Order: sequence, then C-alpha cells, then structure tokens
Amino acid sequence: MRIATWNINSIRARADRALAFLEREDVDVLALQETKCKDAQFPREAFEAAGYEIATFGFSQWNGVAILSRVGLDDVTPGFDGQPEFGETPAVEARALGATCGGVRVWSLYVPHGRALDNPHYAYKLAWLGRLREHAVAWADAGDKVALVGDWNVVPLDTDVWDVAAFEGQTHVSEPEREAFRAFAEAGYTEVSRQFLPDEHRYTYWDYQQLRFPRNEGMRIDFAYTSPALTPLVTDVRIDRDERRGKGASDHVPVIVDVDTSAL
Repeated sequence: MRIATWNINSIRARADRALAFLEREDVDVLALQETKCKDAQFPREAFEAAGYEIATFGFSQWNGVAILSRVGLDDVTPGFDGQPEFGETPAVEARALGATCGGVRVWSLYVPHGRALDNPHYAYKLAWLGRLREHAVAWADAGDKVALVGDWNVVPLDTDVWDVAAFEGQTHVSEPEREAFRAFAEAGYTEVSRQFLPDEHRYTYWDYQQLRFPRNEGMRIDFAYTSPALTPLVTDVRIDRDERRGKGASDHVPVIVDVDTSAL
C-alpha cells in the first residue's frame, strides 16, 4: 500500500495536480493538509471518478484536512479527543482527521504554526502536540498500526533548514517545539522519512518568496511517524521534490510511504 501526505495549499486551486500525482505515483491513500475549503466545497467528483473515497474536515478558507483512499475508508474521526481549541471564540480547528485505510489508521495532521514565541498560538501549538502525543501513546500501547502524517511545522534538526541562523528567535526551531516533536519518538514511534532519507538537504517546503526553490533554500517540516506495530512494515519512503516545479505548485511537496500489506 502506498500512503502519501501533502500540504496542498488549496485543493480547489490544485485539484488537477493532485489527480495527476495520484495517477503518476499509483497512490492508495493521500492525506492532505491546508485544503482551504468547507467540506461542501471539496472537489469530490473528480477524485471519486478516479476511484477514491473521500473524508474531509474543513470549516472555511483556512486550515482543512482530508484523506482520500481507494483501499477503504472506515472509522472517520474529525479531530482527536481533547484537541485544544483556539480563537477569540475558542473552537476546535480543522487540523486533524483520522481514518482506517486498508488496515492502517492514518491521521492527516496540520500542526499549528505557532506564529511567534510570545504569541498565544505558540502555546496552543505545544498543547496541541502534547495532547496528540497522549493519544499516540495509547494507540501504540494497544498495538495499533498508526501513521501520523502531515505538516508538522517543526524543524527537528539544524540541518533541516537552509540557514538555521535566519530563524533564531522564531518558531519551528525552538527547543520546546523540537522536544514536543521528539516526544513521539520517545513514545516508540519512528519518523520513517528520516530512516529512509537521512540526507540533511531533503527539504519538503520552499517559500514562494525570494527564489527559495531555485536556490534550494528550504525546510524539512512534513513527516511520517509510524507506530511500533507499523514501522517494520514500511519498505520505502520518498520525497517528491519535482512536484514543487512548474506553474501553480504548492509550496510543499508530497512525502510517499510504502507499506508491505501482506502482514496486515
């Protein structure tokens, strides 16, 4: 089974690219982030015609997550229990969506950005990751085959960004964020893109500004954490850097995870 995760940065603007990617890479399950549309606005018909079931979780033109699957889509869960709220009128944002696809519990995750170290969004980000980790521990203890995939908005290592000095005093590289990210590994999960792609310059995001992509001034912030029961079944991971090329590209590229389903 082939699982991919991709911050699409508006599914309505990039539906054609997503369909072409699914066909080109023969993807079974696609977890999307930043769909930027309400559930009713998701362009379902074209993906259903391509053989995919679709689960969405979106309220507006901000955030939004989805899972597309051609190997089953069961036990769909928008958000996780106790997911922290945010906003002037606190509410659960559309940042997490779980579904069981072909025997694997897939979570499409769009971790809060944090904005600035002194911003309430930063404390929200840490609380959000902490609560997710509590669930991840329980899922691992239960022996569940879980894939936590998406845009984590954390740069775990200095070498995961083109110039870490340029981010001094900002989000993504702070030690509390990195600790929150490492906590999943401490809970027994494996970040499999690192396992298969240790190269320090395998970025997944390049800002649209200042020719970041042509200069390869990127960041590695899209990851796939797998539970102890699933990790041994992962056979390969790739980052599709070429998807950042051409007109109308997202600023993120897909991370592709292959799983040996013979043991499921």
